Amino acid sequence: MEGEVPAAAAPAASLLEEISAVFGSLGRALICLDQSFQVLHASRSLDRLVAAGAAERAIGRSAGQLLGEGLFGRDGTLRGALRAGERREGWGATLELPGLRPRLVSISCAPLRHEPGARCDPRVAYLVVVRASGEANESTGASAPTLFSGLLARSPAMLKIFELIEHLAESDATVLVTGESGTGKELIARAIHLHSRRRSERFVAVNCGAIPEQLLESELFGHVKGAFTGAVRDREGRFQLAGAGTLFLDEIGDLPLQLQVKLLRVLQERTFERVGESVSRRSEARIIAATNADLRRACLEGTFREDLFYRLRVVPIEVPPLRERREDVEPLARHLLERVGARYDRALRLAPDAVRALLRYSWPGNVRELENALEFALAVCRGQTIHSQDLPPEIAEPPAVSGGAEAGRPDAAAAPGPDPEAATLRAALDAHGWRRAEAARALGISRTTLWRRMREHRLVP
Repeated sequence: MEGEVPAAAAPAASLLEEISAVFGSLGRALICLDQSFQVLHASRSLDRLVAAGAAERAIGRSAGQLLGEGLFGRDGTLRGALRAGERREGWGATLELPGLRPRLVSISCAPLRHEPGARCDPRVAYLVVVRASGEANESTGASAPTLFSGLLARSPAMLKIFELIEHLAESDATVLVTGESGTGKELIARAIHLHSRRRSERFVAVNCGAIPEQLLESELFGHVKGAFTGAVRDREGRFQLAGAGTLFLDEIGDLPLQLQVKLLRVLQERTFERVGESVSRRSEARIIAATNADLRRACLEGTFREDLFYRLRVVPIEVPPLRERREDVEPLARHLLERVGARYDRALRLAPDAVRALLRYSWPGNVRELENALEFALAVCRGQTIHSQDLPPEIAEPPAVSGGAEAGRPDAAAAPGPDPEAATLRAALDAHGWRRAEAARALGISRTTLWRRMREHRLVP
């Protein structure tokens, strides 16, 4: 009859519930995927880890929708590993479900090997075990990366930023994101929006340094017809477009002083006026600002208002440059290579000598420069493996050494020593938390060879 559970499926479903109960007792949730990476089963303990109704809402969704396309999409890192029959442990991911706030979780996944005579549902192809994110760093030593709303990292500094974003979920506080160009400040702002109560509203971005000063006021606040030459009709500004969502003001340090006064009024009184209009309008938007400039110095020099600086800096987030979190270089490179390769329908991998070159370089352009370098390598590489000679020349060649510092490098003092090999070894060890097995694997040498070279260069943690 219609709606009846097939006799063979009933024991399998019962077995999944029993196994799920075991995982629930350990504070874990079990998710079962079919061959097409659709969710067949989610244990009830997912409700305790995420929110009531999470398990029911997860069933029928794709793993990419649930845990991120970067991990489980068509070219996802974990999807590829599972299809190759490999297991992955301790990865961080953002679990997203309709109507619920995204949650940072830790996941381990593996293919399910069906033994002869086993009662498990034959449709189940892959298993995903979910646990609270805080447990991941303790159990894995943060060796596995975390993909968080489009951001990927395994460095403690970035994981702290991810945790802070989670803590801001119920807050509407103004946030100031600082950091060098190319570190991903807009991605941080988008992640804050996606994890906030405003995630169903608009995210509107404006680059204050890319719009001519005479047009910026109209761009931000809008104008009425006839307000100035060329204003042939009324126009909404970004504050009005953002509505009750989030307005991201990039390069806020380039905002002219006269507009700084108007922005301060919006932050204080939540009202603004369109150009050529005397009617005050209410702003409901949450403000996130970003800059690569030193705003404290700008305040001392009189180019940025001190009162505005403190209004913007309610919650400060400083994104560290890539050279200060070298443990993120390798996972970022592999992740970006998959993304860049997907644009050209190519699947490439990094050779150990390419990884060594990437770890050795200081990345003045940060993550943006890393992505550009990988796109360059993809363009010149003729095989399926990227070697160091496929990278841009400044990255492929070992740094010139003079008196213990790199010649012509702005952060040359950060070079670990006078010997390029010692610098490469230390960079690999730093990137892998001084776990010699992982560092040796990244360098393409044995643990014994690594240990011998460490002794030769007197490298200690």
